Amino acid sequence: MIPTPDLRHLTAQDYDRVYEPAEDTFLLLDALEADQHDLKRLRPLISLEIGSGSGCVSAFIAKILGPSVRTSRPTHFSPSLTSSTVYLCTDINPHACRCTHSTGHHNAAPLDPINTSLAGPLARRLHRAVDVVLFNPPYVPTVPDEADDAQQARGIAGAWAGGVDGMGVTDQFLERVGELMSDRGRFYLVAVPENDVPGIRERMLRVHGLQSEIVLSRRAGREHLFVLRFVRAQGASQTN
Repeated sequence: MIPTPDLRHLTAQDYDRVYEPAEDTFLLLDALEADQHDLKRLRPLISLEIGSGSGCVSAFIAKILGPSVRTSRPTHFSPSLTSSTVYLCTDINPHACRCTHSTGHHNAAPLDPINTSLAGPLARRLHRAVDVVLFNPPYVPTVPDEADDAQQARGIAGAWAGGVDGMGVTDQFLERVGELMSDRGRFYLVAVPENDVPGIRERMLRVHGLQSEIVLSRRAGREHLFVLRFVRAQGASQTN
């Protein structure tokens, strides 16, 4: 069993401003642990977590992959060869970026947090270069204004307020994730039934050529959580 990253450096004051790891976080960790052998065989060059919050998830995948995964595959992001996985983490909340950096330091994980929305200014340089994409989005259904206000405020509410059907932020990223994923890339997404999991899966296959599986599902109180894994369908267009 891979240990959960050490978060003892984070305080109650941090969790007033940053989403504290909860059942959805731990389900995603369990899904990554279940896939650990496939992830290691993938030999990733770049891991990208959207909405890293405390940094727990990226620190965990760094424990799986380690600091010395080797590749001979150049990318648009880094034209020179590298001897280690790059762990990029984005969050709209600047305090979350500071917590992510601190979590990386306390867990000997070389996390690189960037204060931006979704993939932000990295998108062009990361085109078809990301081998592992991780997203535990703000999936809770709310009124549209609440979700918009949360994103603009760039605070803790941006980690959970999801707008209509909880898909306000997720839909924005789903339109772009195919442009980020490498040909062998994997995309892990947390969702709840209110997000229309079958609809997400059908749309991503039909529109973006990404086939999916439900890696894990679990009831947690009133929530029924899912982790979906997307990969490129065989024969899907390579011109996105």
